[in-house]
Amino acid sequence: MSLRKQIIYRILGSALCILIFGCALAIWQARKSVLKEVDASSHLALQLIALSLDNNGVFLQGNDLSHFRTLQQTRHLSIQIKKPDGQIIQFTGDNKPSRPADMPPAWFIKLVQSDYPSVSHQLKTQNGEILTLLIQAQPLDEISEVWEETIRFLSLILGLTLLTFIVVSLALNKSLKSIAVIVKTLRHIENGNYEQKLPPFAIQEFDSIANALNHMMEELDKTRQENRALTQHSLSIQEDERQRLSQELHDELGQSLTAIKVMAVTLAHPKAEHKNISESIVNICNHLMLVVRSMMQQLHPLVLTELGLKACLEDLIQHWSERNPDLNFIIDCDERVDNIDKNIAIQIFRVIQECLTNVIRHAQASEVTIRLTIIAQHIAELNLSISDNGLGCDLVNHQPGFGLLGMKERIKSLNGEISFASAPKQGMRVNVKIPL
Repeated sequence: MSLRKQIIYRILGSALCILIFGCALAIWQARKSVLKEVDASSHLALQLIALSLDNNGVFLQGNDLSHFRTLQQTRHLSIQIKKPDGQIIQFTGDNKPSRPADMPPAWFIKLVQSDYPSVSHQLKTQNGEILTLLIQAQPLDEISEVWEETIRFLSLILGLTLLTFIVVSLALNKSLKSIAVIVKTLRHIENGNYEQKLPPFAIQEFDSIANALNHMMEELDKTRQENRALTQHSLSIQEDERQRLSQELHDELGQSLTAIKVMAVTLAHPKAEHKNISESIVNICNHLMLVVRSMMQQLHPLVLTELGLKACLEDLIQHWSERNPDLNFIIDCDERVDNIDKNIAIQIFRVIQECLTNVIRHAQASEVTIRLTIIAQHIAELNLSISDNGLGCDLVNHQPGFGLLGMKERIKSLNGEISFASAPKQGMRVNVKIPL
């Protein structure tokens, strides 16, 4: 069910409950009002009649009953005098209840009307005649008045409910239009279109959502461009690596194998100098072994597979120390790193290799510290810290190169976190956390 239908149904249900409660309240109030009015009229009539009696209950006006005509204005009552001979004198009301022209419906009369007691009172004239005073309620006129008030009350409730429904509908339509715009933009995001931005909204909540989505699209577009550039760079490096390996195979292996072949052919000659030729072949084979080992080290460090990450890092540091004697390397490596997963080990090695390359190329540092430890908490975690005392940089205005992007992607592939901290003249610090 759509949001519009859910809200409309709930508003209609609430309005219906309000109307039912209002009807019940109006009927209860009308019933109470009619009873109160009839009771007040009955008491008023009795008080007026009591004023015409002396202390012994005898009429002060003798046998004249004309003063009862003053009770004709008493509302909602039928007042009668019954003489001893059975004659009935009607002073107010009539034998049948009055029926107004705008008679309320029968169900309303039935709900509002209650049992009104009839009053019978014995009176005595000065000549000793006993009269019977009969007072009966006739609330139909009052019920008609209450019916009109109830209609006005319910009309007011209905009008307010209708007004509320219209206002809510207008606000809902505006909100749904905003939601439709957001959904349309999300579909563009789903299709990889991050260029279309959400407009500002008058409603604060929708405007916050729009700002968050616009920021998300900017980050997604930026990440997509970085990934695209990183992919192109990786492909370019791969092609360069293949070209370099092909060149080395051609220059080193090709020439060396050709020389060995020529020497082997020469050995078949009877006058060949076998000793010199054999030494040359051995020297060429030794050179080939160094070339192949160097190529294998570039493709994948064999020490890492054979001896573990710690030994591989020590070998890497020794290699860089020989080539950069002015740079002091400090390494603190936990021996337990040799037990981590091989995929994590090779990625950590490549990150350290890239960091050392950046230090030597750009930092102009005199000292580099590498710390690799394992923290055993609820979840074991591998922590890597690489810091130098070089030039540093302003990371806010610094555009990261492919090396930093590559390190980020390597760590993200391991569900880890990588952070960079640097400032001009304060060196660079790289922190890596990887769950094991």
